[in-house]
Amino acid sequence: MAAEPFAQAAIVITGIQAAGKSTVAQLLAERLPNSVHLRGDLFRRMIINGRVDMAPDATDEAQRQLRLRHRLTAQSCDQYTAAGFTVITQDVVLGEHLPELAATIRTRPLYLVVLAPSPEEIGAREAARGKVAYDEWSVRALDAVLRDETPRLGLWLDTSEQAPEETVEDILTRAPEAAL
Repeated sequence: MAAEPFAQAAIVITGIQAAGKSTVAQLLAERLPNSVHLRGDLFRRMIINGRVDMAPDATDEAQRQLRLRHRLTAQSCDQYTAAGFTVITQDVVLGEHLPELAATIRTRPLYLVVLAPSPEEIGAREAARGKVAYDEWSVRALDAVLRDETPRLGLWLDTSEQAPEETVEDILTRAPEAAL
């Protein structure tokens, strides 16, 4: 696989919690020269006092902070690519927020990749993880937001039966045509 289609590009990897975003983004960044793995959730965690996390009944403040996080992600993508890097950013970006983020990132090419393993697979992965992502959100509820409310932009991958390395190969092979 030639890395050229990804040179100084932005790659957004999204999906619900436990979809494999962090693992796949890290492996992908390791495969590409001059790459950055940008974790959008870091911007959320930087807010020490006054942070309002997203929840099923998200407040206006939670929505405002989520959009701030996405703007910071977009600006970071653009700054890193302007400096000669390929940026692989990963975060939970669902529903109307996916096209908003895509429009806010100025870098082109921009590749969107949605990891969409089955809810059953998410449940199994969540049970095997050392952290708990699902408190107020149930796997099925968040999966419904992904499948029913998120526009079909970019490359959607059902990674239920894939190892992370296979997902990375899929992205490297298919993203140049399917994820733009």
